[in-house]
Amino acid sequence: MKKILGIIGSPRKLGNSEIMVKEISRHISVPHELNLLRLQDFKILPCRGCYQCLFKTQGCVLNDDLNTVLKALVDADALIVSAPTYFLGLNASVKCFLDRGLSFYSHIEKLWGKPAVGVVTTGIQGKEGFSLLGIQSFLKLIFADEKNSRVVYGSLPGEVFMDEENTRTAKELASALFGPPAEKKGPYCPQCGGDTFRFMDNNTVRCMLCSNSGKMRVADGRPTFEMGKSDHEFFSSKEEVLKHKRWLLGMKSRFIQQKKALKEITQRYLKQGIWIKPQP
Repeated sequence: MKKILGIIGSPRKLGNSEIMVKEISRHISVPHELNLLRLQDFKILPCRGCYQCLFKTQGCVLNDDLNTVLKALVDADALIVSAPTYFLGLNASVKCFLDRGLSFYSHIEKLWGKPAVGVVTTGIQGKEGFSLLGIQSFLKLIFADEKNSRVVYGSLPGEVFMDEENTRTAKELASALFGPPAEKKGPYCPQCGGDTFRFMDNNTVRCMLCSNSGKMRVADGRPTFEMGKSDHEFFSSKEEVLKHKRWLLGMKSRFIQQKKALKEITQRYLKQGIWIKPQP
């Protein structure tokens, strides 16, 4: 029996994000056990950028619940991730967890390639902002195999299933999880499958999912994207992920080599400005 982990990035109990995960589970034909975690239930401290998790065998030095959530990810066979839109972006709990992603590199072999689907809930039609990009990035950066990600609309708890279209979306996501990935219906990045782009000068575009650059062409009235691949990728293959890990590990020796010069630069800014501190 498969173990499916539902990650819910919403503080609402039985809110639209939670019931979407459960509805998707109901339509998965593969026998499975659904385990659930709500990110806000766990104490996940902000990353302090010390890089110790890359070098210490016990992982991150912060004393919080990160390892509990990480173990649930490692133990799962597949993932369903759901989160609401807050101010045109994902709820901050998702990003706070992802910011601790350096700890994931100790588990690349066990995390790589888990099938996953994502769903964003949004209260106002068309006002999801960059939330879909956020859920796609989350799945890619935890090394999952993103099979499909969708946006559904509904604000009040339960409202999402007042629209039968959202039930059909749940069925499509369920089919994609252990089946073939969803077919791309619009223009997309050939490197990563992303469909969000930044348009720059001289017809240059940058994919906002994999951050690679290229050109947009229009053929028969339809835009297509010709994207290059950089020398430093994050999630395009397991080999690239391991290469990035080696680059991260090399930062220690680079810092030691340049420590004096770096300190001379930062010390120039030591006494500038007046700090506002929390009230006791």
